[in-house]
Amino acid sequence: MPEATTLTTNVSDTALVFEGGGMRVAYTSAVVRTLLAEQIYFDWVAGISAGSSNLVNYLSRDPVRAKKSFVEFAADPNFGNLGTFLRGKGMFNAEYIYERTAGADQALPFDFETFRANPARRRVGTFEADTGRSLYWTEDDLDTLTSVMKRVRASSTMPVVMPPVALDGHVYIDGALGESGGIPLDAAKADGFTKFFVVLTQERDYVKGPTKAPWLFDAYFRKYPAAAEAVQTRHLRYNRTRNELFELEAAGQAYLFVPDRMVIENGTKNVNQLAAAFAVGTAQARREVPRWREFLGM
Repeated sequence: MPEATTLTTNVSDTALVFEGGGMRVAYTSAVVRTLLAEQIYFDWVAGISAGSSNLVNYLSRDPVRAKKSFVEFAADPNFGNLGTFLRGKGMFNAEYIYERTAGADQALPFDFETFRANPARRRVGTFEADTGRSLYWTEDDLDTLTSVMKRVRASSTMPVVMPPVALDGHVYIDGALGESGGIPLDAAKADGFTKFFVVLTQERDYVKGPTKAPWLFDAYFRKYPAAAEAVQTRHLRYNRTRNELFELEAAGQAYLFVPDRMVIENGTKNVNQLAAAFAVGTAQARREVPRWREFLGM
């Protein structure tokens, strides 16, 4: 690892975009590891939901944490289960996962100094449950370890499964409910990019269907009707963004890392299954490196 003050980037004309997907990111965390191993350093990075964990691990240039966050860490007894859910902490114990583990002497240390010194611009997507507004936090909002982890948690708060996050006078839930449907292509376009390297967590033929229990979200979000509506209409925005990405790919403007075969679910916690997904993702990423470099002109 170079001294934090000497960090540089070498890809400035292409946006790096991470989709979320819960524990499916065990597969795509292998992309983070491979990008770092290949010393491919983007100058602009966006992530939503679990993709924001990929973002912070990539920008802190920590390949060990990139894998551990979605593989070994699932064995932590405080990671979350039905017991934590019934106690109001979520099936994934979000406060612990994001806000009680990143210190130097804790379970998942985060190299904040390298993250802060990295010159790359960063966008973490989230959704305001109380207003229905989509927004992206930037480097100005991610200026302390606490602010980083609180906002990554907020971006990653899956509805019902994890409790909403109160922050800055608003209530936040999963950024995947926003205008892009969970793939932060809109943020990259808003910042002027026309070339995109996008890391997806669903197979190429996947099409998201409507939620199967809209009444559940109406009841759960009775105080936040905009959030209930966002859950119920997310599939429309998600599929629209995916279709746009495939069009950009056909036009040569996007490189899409698309899992050959997604072997886990967003709620998978079995470490052996997560490790197997990481291994498959690693093999695919390594195989695609020559095409990455060709697309990026490296």
